[in-house]
Amino acid sequence: MGDLPNNEEARDAVLASVLAAQQLRVSIVAVSDYCGNWFENEPSMPCGIFHLIDQGSCWVRAPILDTPLQLQSGDLIVFPRGGAHVLCGRLTESESSPEFSTLICGEFAFASARSNPILSALPEAFVVRQQDAGPALRELAEVLRSCAHRKLPGQQVLLDKLADSLFVMAVCQFAAQAQNRRGLLAALADARLAKALAALHREPGKPWRVDSLAQVAGMSRTAFAVEFTRLLGASPIAYLTDFRIAEARRLLRDKRLSVAAVAEQLGYQSEAAFRRTFKRLEGVGPGQLRREAGESEGG
Repeated sequence: MGDLPNNEEARDAVLASVLAAQQLRVSIVAVSDYCGNWFENEPSMPCGIFHLIDQGSCWVRAPILDTPLQLQSGDLIVFPRGGAHVLCGRLTESESSPEFSTLICGEFAFASARSNPILSALPEAFVVRQQDAGPALRELAEVLRSCAHRKLPGQQVLLDKLADSLFVMAVCQFAAQAQNRRGLLAALADARLAKALAALHREPGKPWRVDSLAQVAGMSRTAFAVEFTRLLGASPIAYLTDFRIAEARRLLRDKRLSVAAVAEQLGYQSEAAFRRTFKRLEGVGPGQLRREAGESEGG
C-alpha cells in the first residue's frame, strides 16, 4: 500500500480528486474597476460565484451573512451556490470609500447536477483572507491579478486555468481553517477517516470492502461504518460507488478509452455491471453520455 499520507496531505489529495472527478469548470467573467461611492447588486445565480479583490477594498452584504464583510486587496470571497449579494464601496454616506477598487469576478460549475460531496460540505459563503492564505495561494493570486491587467495571447484561457487552480487551493485553505465543518470536510478532519478516504480516492478500482477500508482507518468495521455514514450521509460502499461513477464521467470524455476499459479501471467485474450502475445513478448509459458530450463539444 505504500506510505500513508499525513492528514493534511490526505485532505488536500481527496479534495483535489473529488473536484477533478466532478469536472470543475471555472471562468473569469469580469475585471471591474470602481471609484467613489459605487454599488453592485449581484442576483442569485445557478452557478458558484467568487470575487478576488485586486486593488482597494469593498464591502459585501448578503442575506446569508450575519453582518457585512469588508474585504481588502488580496482577499477572496466565494458563494458556492451563487447566493445573492451586494458589493459596495461603503456602507454609509458618512463613511469614506477607497478612491479606486478593482475586482476580479468569476463563476464556477460542475459537470454533473448530481450530489457533490464538496459542494454539500461548503457553507453558503466563505472568505479566504490574504494574510491567512498560504504562500502558494498568495503567489497564485498575485499571478492572476497581474495577468488580468495585461493583453496576453490566449488571455481568457490563461485566466480561467489560473482561476481553476486558485479555487482548488481556496477550498483546501478553507478546509484547513474552518471551525464548523460538515460532510466531507468533517470526515477529512478525522485522521482515521481521512486515511481511508485518501486510499479510496487513490485507488478507486481496488475491490474495497467496508472491513478493508476500516483496516486502513485503524478502526473496527462497525465503528468505521457508523462514523463514516454519520458524517458523510452515505455508507462507505455507496460513497465509493458515487465517486466511481463521477470519475467514470470524467474518463468517458477520453474517446481513446472504451467503456469496457473505463469499467475495468474502476473495479467493475464486467462491462454490463458498470453500465447498469452508471445508468441507475446518471439516468443515461455511458454510451449516450459520451455521444451527448461529443455533440455538445461539436456544437
